[in-house]
Amino acid sequence: MKVDVLLGLQWGDEGKGKVVDVLTPKYDVVARFQGGPNAGHTLEFEGQKYVLRSIPSGIFQGDKVNIIGNGVVLDPALFKAESEALEASGHTLKDRLHISKKAHLILPTHRLLDMAYEAAKGEAKVGTTGKGIGPTYTDKVSRNGVRVGDILNNFEEKYAAAKARHEQILKSLNFEYDLTELEQAWMEGVEYLKQFHLVDSEHEINSLLTQEKSVLCEGAQGTMLDIDFGSYPFVTSSNTVCAGACTGLGVAPNRIGEVYGIFKAYCTRVGAGPFPTELFDETGDKMCTLGHEFGSVTGRKRRCGWIDLVALKYSVMINGVTKLIMMKSDVLDTFETIKACVAYKIGGEEVAYFPYDITEGVEPVYAELAGWQVDMTKMQSEDEFPEEFNAYVSFLEEQLGVQIKIVSVGPDRAQTIERYTEE
Repeated sequence: MKVDVLLGLQWGDEGKGKVVDVLTPKYDVVARFQGGPNAGHTLEFEGQKYVLRSIPSGIFQGDKVNIIGNGVVLDPALFKAESEALEASGHTLKDRLHISKKAHLILPTHRLLDMAYEAAKGEAKVGTTGKGIGPTYTDKVSRNGVRVGDILNNFEEKYAAAKARHEQILKSLNFEYDLTELEQAWMEGVEYLKQFHLVDSEHEINSLLTQEKSVLCEGAQGTMLDIDFGSYPFVTSSNTVCAGACTGLGVAPNRIGEVYGIFKAYCTRVGAGPFPTELFDETGDKMCTLGHEFGSVTGRKRRCGWIDLVALKYSVMINGVTKLIMMKSDVLDTFETIKACVAYKIGGEEVAYFPYDITEGVEPVYAELAGWQVDMTKMQSEDEFPEEFNAYVSFLEEQLGVQIKIVSVGPDRAQTIERYTEE
């Protein structure tokens, strides 16, 4: 049995949570493989809206097993708040959610370090969410981290050592802080965490595969935020690409099956960093308004622009995408003309590949297509798609070399249309 992987192909916020929720009925297990509570997956169904930060998006579907893998970084305080909110709304977690002992813990001082480092950068800020993600992964790589499994063995000693090391750094940065409330909530979260199944997730997931259980691996953020292949240094601190499912769950490369790549019909980005197709005019504002483009965790306004096929082709290549899923098609319903970036002009030369650096001097080269100017939000099958929309889909498939299998025409679970394209 192989695992399928679902991940974002742009700068995050592609709509991964909704798609996982839609696809979960086909799977026995949903496993999150990287990232932390800086990534919010929004799901809407039956008149309710939920935002998941650390918990896999399969938690709403029946008795599915949900796994938080070793590649995830977990903040016990935020995890407790998220879990309790879900349980209060009638979604029980404790029997269905398994957490890797090898997942690293975000300490209260990690959050303080995140804020201190960002403040010290001044105008060169990366745009971090301040959730402590970067400092936690830094400790992981430097072999100074505290892991979930540590709360069961010599925890006080390991926590004290990490805290002392962090406080020394904060002092050197002249960063003033009060740890009292943060630490109290965090310690309560640690006790809460002990109620869950803390597992050796790499053994569990491979055992499930041996039992012929179907597994969907869920990524956070997007490919263009990958620490190695994204728009460095304006990236996250983990591998958001398909390979991250192998290292973040303990799955061998030859166990990867389908790779679902999710993208928006246009493009967005949160925080600082290059964005070649960004729009600074009424069109960009219109996309933002119609798409409700505000961060599900931070509330920050997202930058908006036309779809970037140069970056998207790069993402498809890096991830080995086998099936594409297009989100927020309905946001473009009222546009008379749709644009798509098919190349970059750099130093007067036109290039169709994603270069080493896109921070300066990159001018997008656009193809223009006719807009469909039809409300698609009530459509229930591809037979209802307008001719112009079908032309846009065909154009994207030709450019990307992969079929678009699912189209989203609204935020609700029901507003999802599967296309019956030929293999």
